[in-house]
Amino acid sequence: MNLLCRLFYVLIASFFRPRLAIGPSTSTLSLLTFPNDLDINLHVNNGRYLTLCDLSRVDMFIRSGLAKVMLQRGWMPMISEHTMTYRKPLGVFTRFQASMELTHWDEKFFFMTHRFTIGDKLIAEGTSKGVLRGKHGVIAPKDVIEAVLAFAHSAMLAGPFYANYSSMRVPNHSASFRATSIIAAIGAPPPRCWL
Repeated sequence: MNLLCRLFYVLIASFFRPRLAIGPSTSTLSLLTFPNDLDINLHVNNGRYLTLCDLSRVDMFIRSGLAKVMLQRGWMPMISEHTMTYRKPLGVFTRFQASMELTHWDEKFFFMTHRFTIGDKLIAEGTSKGVLRGKHGVIAPKDVIEAVLAFAHSAMLAGPFYANYSSMRVPNHSASFRATSIIAAIGAPPPRCWL
């Protein structure tokens, strides 16, 4: 029930928040921990963080216009890889921020980073990659971008959030994404050339 309430909150609030580009952009949600988020150690369960990442994706899908396109075309989002590194515990009734940044994409996958913070204090961080699937398989990211562009144009949403999609294609960083995930797990910062 707690997660459903959070989902309804995000669904409603997202319609009143500023638009986001489907390209490199960041969604940040302010959330509160509840007793059923906790494990026997009385801090937020490690698996709960992955579920909370879904809320960030919902927020970004709605605010970018992607949710509308997905509903129209019958596309489904799927996560194929997710890593998380836990730095500090989150106790009950603690206000925190969950941020997700869509960093880049290649011929198949979208790549995202996730951060959980309290003010300037990092609680957890991770990476994920995912796809959109349609009736005939995986939808190429370039086709997703073009579909959102077409939606933005038809809905007269063109502007600073949509103007430069054609130039926002980022080179394939799949190898460095995987290496960054491994390095994050051992607590070392990634080389700056990967950032």
